[in-house]
Amino acid sequence: MALHDGKHVHGVHETHGMRVVHDGPRDAPPLVLIHGSGAAGSSWSPVVPALAGRHHVIRIDLPGHGQSPPATSYDVPGQAARLAAALDELGLRPVTVAGHSSGGYIATALAEQRPDLVGSLALISSGPSPDALLPQPALLRALIAPPLGPLLWRVRSDAMLRRGVTAVCNLPVDVPDDLVADVRDIGYRTFRTVLRRNGAYIAERSVPARLAALDVPVLVVFGAADPRWDPASAHHYDTVPNARVEQLPDVGHFPMLEAPEATGELLLRFAETGR
Repeated sequence: MALHDGKHVHGVHETHGMRVVHDGPRDAPPLVLIHGSGAAGSSWSPVVPALAGRHHVIRIDLPGHGQSPPATSYDVPGQAARLAAALDELGLRPVTVAGHSSGGYIATALAEQRPDLVGSLALISSGPSPDALLPQPALLRALIAPPLGPLLWRVRSDAMLRRGVTAVCNLPVDVPDDLVADVRDIGYRTFRTVLRRNGAYIAERSVPARLAALDVPVLVVFGAADPRWDPASAHHYDTVPNARVEQLPDVGHFPMLEAPEATGELLLRFAETGR
């Protein structure tokens, strides 16, 4: 399905078990957006209009998230391989890939596996290693940990889903309605499994160490008030050649929702200049 509005093109299709949403001109430079755990491609909605004016924006609903069906495995390299197959099908290369939170791990794994596909890499609120993880907000802890977690998961209301997002924000946000709808059907076991697989990926080797072995421009964006990952850990990425680290004052874990204009400007500049 595709909708045309002047130069803006919106389309949706499914491939390799993932929902793929397109915005912007199909002949513009491609920019791939990957969401984090427990979220969906719609978490990028506030920044898409600005990005789609100059880029072919591709948002992915990872397996078991948003409107994509569950998968049998959620390991990070496997999800990256699935994403690579989708990009191959679209005939897109090289692409700028931006990942939010654990989406940054899948973006990194994609660059590890397929350097021919990834021209530049942006990580937003992606914790570098397990020791950078902070004590989590109370609501998030309750939703994750048994025995209360499975019960709360079954009775989640839209209001609770919104609070789950805002619990990791520092600034007031309006949680997009489409994001609330997209996260409603994420399963408890899926979420727990994804968290474990993400943790295993960064425990095996830190993200900065992985990136240091790659020859790719990197942008790292962190909220200076991120309640999930120690904001000071953003500077672990200073060891990565060709990396630029940006911290957004007063912003928490969701820069796309809390500071969409600043986040969009950083991504546009990076996608166009590599800096």
